[in-house]
Formats: sequence, C-alpha cells, structure tokens
Amino acid sequence: MKYIIITGGVMSGLGKGITAASVGRNLKNKGHKVTAIKIDPYINIDAGTMSPFQHGEVYVLKDGGEVDLDLGNYERYLDTELTWDHNLTTGKIYQSVIEKERRGEYLGKTVQIIPHITNEIKDRIRRVAAKSGADICLIEVGGTVGDIESMPFLEAVRQMHREEAEEDIIFLHVTLVPIDAQGDQKTKPTQHSVKDLRQLGLSPDVIVARCKNPLHESTRAKVSLFCDVPKEAVVSAHDSNDIYDVPLLLEEQGLTGYMMQRLDLVAKQQDHAWEDMVKRMNAGTGDVRLAIVGKYTNLEDSYLSIRESLKHAAIEVGCKVRTDWVSSESFDEDPAAINTLQEYDGVLVPGGFGERGVEGKIQAVKFARENDIPFLGLCLGMQLCVIEFARNVADMENANSSEFDENTPYPVIDLLPEQENIVNMGATMRLGDYEAILKKGSLAEKIYGTDTIVERHRHRYEVNPNFVDRLEEKGMVFSGKNRNRMEIAEIPSHSFFFASQFHPEFRSRPGRPSPPFRAFVEAMFKKNN
Repeated sequence: MKYIIITGGVMSGLGKGITAASVGRNLKNKGHKVTAIKIDPYINIDAGTMSPFQHGEVYVLKDGGEVDLDLGNYERYLDTELTWDHNLTTGKIYQSVIEKERRGEYLGKTVQIIPHITNEIKDRIRRVAAKSGADICLIEVGGTVGDIESMPFLEAVRQMHREEAEEDIIFLHVTLVPIDAQGDQKTKPTQHSVKDLRQLGLSPDVIVARCKNPLHESTRAKVSLFCDVPKEAVVSAHDSNDIYDVPLLLEEQGLTGYMMQRLDLVAKQQDHAWEDMVKRMNAGTGDVRLAIVGKYTNLEDSYLSIRESLKHAAIEVGCKVRTDWVSSESFDEDPAAINTLQEYDGVLVPGGFGERGVEGKIQAVKFARENDIPFLGLCLGMQLCVIEFARNVADMENANSSEFDENTPYPVIDLLPEQENIVNMGATMRLGDYEAILKKGSLAEKIYGTDTIVERHRHRYEVNPNFVDRLEEKGMVFSGKNRNRMEIAEIPSHSFFFASQFHPEFRSRPGRPSPPFRAFVEAMFKKNN
C-alpha cells in the first residue's frame, strides 16, 4: 500500500480536499486504484448533527455515513463509492478506545494518547486501506498544522512514516502564498507553516502553494530553498476557472510523475476521460437560468453536491447553468417577490430541516406548478410539493407536515414509524442506499431507463400513505416506491415536474450525471430554446 498524507498550513479553506482529490484522479488516470480517507479533528462522531451554516453540506455515503463534504469530492473525482469507515473523527476514535477500555481490552494498562489513541488511528487507516483493495490511499488531515485538535492524528502519521518503507509514504503540504500591497508573492507564511510541521517531526515531500496567480519561478525557488523541498516538488495551485481544471493544472506541472517516481510506481495506462470531460465543459454553449430556493443560500457549500450535479448535467446537455440562490424567507417578507421566479427557466427546491423558510418554499413550488416552469424537488422539496398540491389542488385546506404543525387536519407528511421514540439524533435517520421500483410509463422510468433504481436518502418524515389515493385522484403520481414508501412524485400534466424523497445529487459524477438532474437541465434548455 502506498500512502499519500495531505496536510494544510497557514489557514483553513485552502482546498486540501480538492488538491487531494485531484492528485488521486491523476493517479487513477495512470491506471492505479485509489481510495481516500478524510480525518476530521472535531469531537463529533460524524457530521450528521452539524449545521450546514458552519460546515457546509452533510454528504451521505451508500452505507448511510454522514460525513464531511470533502468525501463527496473524493467520490466524484475518483468515481468511486466510499463508506463511513473512510471518515475518521476525534469523537469516533476516542469512543472506540473508551469502549475497549470499558471491556478490559487493555489488560489494566493506563490508557493514553500515545500509544492507544495513535495506535487506533493507524489501525483504522491501514484496515480501511487494505479493505478497499486500492494501490494508493490518500489521507487528508483536516484542520491546520498547529491546531491542538489535530495533534494525535499528526503524531499517528509521523509514526506511520517511521513504520512504512521510504518508498511507500509521501507527505504533501498545502499552504498559502499571499500577495502583498505591491503585488509580490510572499513565502514567509509557507516557511512558518513548514517549520510548524517539522516541529512535529514531519517534513513535506511536496508543497502545493495556493496563490491567486501562477507561482513565479523566483518564488518557487525560494520556497524550495527555505523549505528544503526539490524545486520540481513545489507546485503552483493558482486560482482556476473551475475546480475540475485542478487535476490538469497539477498534471501540467509534472506533479503526478514526480510522486510516482518518489513512490516507485509506474503508469499502467493513460486515461484521457477527465481531460475530455473538461473540454466538453468549457465548450458548452447556451445558458439556462435556475433559481434554487432554500434557506442556506448565504453559504453555497450547503448545497455543494447540487451545484456539482447541475454542472455534470450541463456538460452532457452542452450548456451552462446560471444559478441564483434565492432565500425562501424573502417571499415571506415580500409576497410580490415570488413573481421574480418568472424570469427563470427552472426552479429547484432542495432539502433542509426545520420550519424556518418552509412557507416561502411552498410558494415557490406553487408558482412553478401554476406557471409550468420546469421543477425539481429534493427530499424536503418533495414533501413540500405534496403539501402544496394537497392544499391547492386536492382540497385539503391547511394540509401540512406533522413536523411543522402537529394539529394539522391533513398530515400528508408524517414521521416515519421507525423514527418514533428516537432519543439520539445522530445517525438515526433513514440513511444511505434504498431501492425504488418505478411505475411503468412514468416520467421516472423514462428518465432512468429502467424500472428499478438505488439512491441515497437522509430523512425522518415521509409521504403519509393514508393520503396517497386522494392525491393521485387529483393528478399527482407517485411513480417510485419502496414497498409502501413514496420515493418519487410527479405531475404528468406539467411539462417537467419531478420530486424525489432521496438525494440524487449524491450519486452524480462528472461524465455520468444523475438522471433526474440531466432531465431537469434538458427541460430547462428546451424551455429556453
């Protein structure tokens, strides 16, 4: 097994995840099987209870793991499926060690960070890497070097460096090269960051410098000299037009070849699929305008997978999707603002939790339905479609979800039976892959081209089966079902109205877009042209 450890310095948010995913993609292009592990130093067991405002979207894996959004980037770039084991958190590691101590597995020893916590970290990394069947394992250490939270993880990978053969492990450090008021690239933050790393017993083999403009040769030479890294191992990661350009940017500078030489690897093939995909992305002509109506619109990372899925679909359709993030609360504050949706080629209502902004989303659903604007609803977006249809078409006045109104006369959305009496909030929703059977002749079957699908879920509430017949009598069709659970809702009389209880965005890939997203973008493109 070859290990590539990715650390970050100076500040957070530099793009370690995109860098790691891009390195992995380039190695995959050479014929190697690559897997990835994300280390998150927070004490949470997983990302499931964290607000999107603080941490961006919660990404859901096939086994129901609720994880950091970087694992979504790994899945998209590597075109793979990961599991909850590929995400290590401080909470998960300490929980495991404490449980072992309670069971007496340490034979009366004093349990300490070294060696017990660090051994647990190393054991998990090696076990996940081996189980994946990969040749290469990427390990992204979240946070910034110097953070107290990251110390046990950095100590664990330091020990791994001593325990693994020299040609089997490499350290890549992502750092910042800012520009001063005179426009000069400054290397001092990088020097200090590498100094902090060395104080922990680690030395970078590669430095990826995040900068606004391409790294000057003089700057590259200075980083090489002061950080004791070969000049060819100092790589410029300057701002790109799109994150999918980053693998090509790193490849152009010879990083893949350098790392393969350092890891004693040889190329087995040369796959140009990613390069071809980027060319198609840049060649797209024609625009469509989309309004995404949600409540986390101040932080676009809250809907990262949706944004990427729209991009994947646009590449295949051959157009560009121009997205406006519209706060659903703006419709509550100014009812006339709903009319601005007429300017768009499509409306998308994503998932979310809590009552805030719900009525504004329902207004958006109603406007799209009544004005025949292509519509896509996801998770809560589907539930709100059902509420809107029940209220305004099926004559169920004040219909609602029991989540928002316990006394509604028509609880068309209700708590999943297995969610009753749940106490712990983390990892207790209906999560991960579930199968759905599609109705013959439906829009869903046409979109997917099959009658059975598997998609990822994350919800506690569902369409109340007691109201399904009444809703379908009025023209709504539940075209995807898992036993008695409604998975897809559509309105055949509408040009394109599709809503899913699941999250199709989690399985979308560059070059292989999610079928609902592709069909949605095609519908918008058709409307605009």
